[in-house]
Amino acid sequence: MTKSFYLNNIVYYIAGSAAVVFVMSYFQPAMYRIGGLILLLLFIAVVIDAILVYSKKNGINAERLVADRFSIGDANKVVIRLVNQYGFPVRTSIIDELPVQFQERKWIRKAIVGRNDEYELQYFLKPDTRGEYVFNDINVYVHAPLQLVKRRYTFPSQKMVKVYPSYMQMRRYQLLAVSNRLQEVGVKKIRRIGHSMEFEQIKEYVRGDDYRTINWKATARKDGLMVNNYTDERSQQIYCLINKGRVMKMPFGGMTLLDYAINAALVLSNVALVKQDKAGLITFEKNLDTFLLADKKPTQMNQILETLYRQKTDFLESDFEKLFSVIRNRITNRSLLMLFTNFESLESLQREMPALKKIAHYHLLLIVFFENTELKSVVEKNATSLEDIYIKTIAEKFAYEKRLMVKELHKNGIPSILTTPENLTVNTINKYLELKTRMSI
Repeated sequence: MTKSFYLNNIVYYIAGSAAVVFVMSYFQPAMYRIGGLILLLLFIAVVIDAILVYSKKNGINAERLVADRFSIGDANKVVIRLVNQYGFPVRTSIIDELPVQFQERKWIRKAIVGRNDEYELQYFLKPDTRGEYVFNDINVYVHAPLQLVKRRYTFPSQKMVKVYPSYMQMRRYQLLAVSNRLQEVGVKKIRRIGHSMEFEQIKEYVRGDDYRTINWKATARKDGLMVNNYTDERSQQIYCLINKGRVMKMPFGGMTLLDYAINAALVLSNVALVKQDKAGLITFEKNLDTFLLADKKPTQMNQILETLYRQKTDFLESDFEKLFSVIRNRITNRSLLMLFTNFESLESLQREMPALKKIAHYHLLLIVFFENTELKSVVEKNATSLEDIYIKTIAEKFAYEKRLMVKELHKNGIPSILTTPENLTVNTINKYLELKTRMSI
């Protein structure tokens, strides 16, 4: 801990006033004594303030309480705890040296800490990129009672925090999935067509049960009707395929489309594991980057989280033919493949259509791509000039092409989701539960 001595601005104002009085004393000699008296009183006040603020070697202590990892795109809490060991209340100005990624150059908080008391300062940080964030020192300026002197304490508090994909969002969806309350965040309830053949248990008949599921043998042994209870089929393979190419670097709301896709893949994998399915992961661009075999072992979720944390891009074009080759050779059972990618023109989709059709021949392929929300705002804006008309026409053309892509994929038997980035997670979970309920996997 280092300490420094500072004079508050009020000292300079009073000293400046005394200097003015000394200048005026040239014309009015009587004012000379007034100026001297002002300086003497100021000097005495500064000495008293300095004695008070330096009366203790460690008058105040500070520490930062922060988690070892942050969640991208979420508000992460940071706490600075101050302990006042002075015998009087102190006014403090706290400057926390935040990681350079936040580009906060004017971060300062003020607090009053009571005599021999503790104070907790809470604030929240919202990172928009994954990686390692380094916090540095905590600087606390303690103002003396007369506000003439302030003393700086510097507390070495360097700490590295890893920013992971949105595990806060993952936990929220996990709790709702366990209690079957996913509809609270926009996940729709889907009417079941028929019933699954995955037997769960035999139970007593209650009004409303399907009479076709009556178990006559169990009924003969019991004094009442017994029915078979079925549940969703389990242990189905769900793979999240994430395109890390150039098209996924488009920014939205401070994050890239790749980050939104990573967050959605994390939540979807967790929901799939809660539903007793197997979750796997593939990331690719020009070459295959990651292949995590679908499984539902207890450590699978942590493996997926650690794998997604490390994902970066080289801004290259993605090779869908190589992706098909990997899938054909390494995924032997029919699986649900949710491909997170983006297409900005119909021609770009048609270039990749042969590979997509080959993948869809062996597996249930669901393509998730993004609406350009900036184009949507341009289309809805009123045109006031000839240039605005040209821009709006081009924007409408690109927006129309997005809808054409959905029709083109449907024509080739490939289901798709066209979504805005902020609704990506809910829409993908909706589609997964719909496919599972309709027994399409």
